[in-house]
Amino acid sequence: MAQLHEFTARAVSRRGFLAGLGYSTGAAAAITLSGCGGYNMGSTPYSPTTPATVTDADVLNFALNLEYLEAEYYLRAATGIGLSDADAGPNAGSVTGGTQVAFKTPAIQQYALEIANDELAHVRFLRSALGSAAVSRPAIDLSNSFNAAAMAAGIGPSFNPFADENSFIVGAFTFEDVGVTAYHGAAGLLSNKTYLGAAAGIMATEAYHAAEIRTLLAYLGGNYLTYANQISALRAAAGGGNEVAVSGSTIVAADANSIAFDRTTDQVLHIVYLNGTPGEVGAGGFFPNGLNGTIKATAS
Repeated sequence: MAQLHEFTARAVSRRGFLAGLGYSTGAAAAITLSGCGGYNMGSTPYSPTTPATVTDADVLNFALNLEYLEAEYYLRAATGIGLSDADAGPNAGSVTGGTQVAFKTPAIQQYALEIANDELAHVRFLRSALGSAAVSRPAIDLSNSFNAAAMAAGIGPSFNPFADENSFIVGAFTFEDVGVTAYHGAAGLLSNKTYLGAAAGIMATEAYHAAEIRTLLAYLGGNYLTYANQISALRAAAGGGNEVAVSGSTIVAADANSIAFDRTTDQVLHIVYLNGTPGEVGAGGFFPNGLNGTIKATAS
């Protein structure tokens, strides 16, 4: 722990992001429960409506659902307050769980606030780009989802990522790698070059976040690094592989050509629904009632 504090004590502010944050923390995206028979916690009936061909609006709304999840995690962890009604959209689903973390390390607290601000900006950007076509925030579970994932990963019967800053880092790890792979996979579905450029930019930001969290885990070491890699293994099995463990010398999740991994929308859905069982899945895990929009159920 002393090594981690020495490392973060040298961190400096990268930009003045506190002004205008004004809301709270949120999170984005996903632990997997592969090999568990599939946890379908609180799910409701669904129709497998994922089309063979999707529109750019469908893809952006798929991304918006994930950004709602990330924003709620980080905003609640950093400030204790989630998205405003205006940012969540009309008829938004409720959010279960998530409290302000009692950070002890100023640099880690700053990282949390910065990422929260980034995810809030992503939500606002996508909602603006979609206009009236933007879906509202679906119901999000930040409590039962982590408990079920912890049980499946062999961590224990429960896991609270808001308990302390070390647990927060592990919780953040569950989302960031998924965000990178989801945007990489979705890029090929976009036809509008302007949207493609924006998606590439968001993916780059998510990659910065992932590297930040992975670096903190490498310095933290111990049980927390073990927990993260247990989650990574489960996530890989449920969501199409594409995982690299974090170690003291390896933090980059990329293939042999140093190209970031990608995931299909089906693979991402299996992860965020915490259900690695092959077949159609339309709800569960972090999204107990499913995503909003067209891309919300797996085809396989």
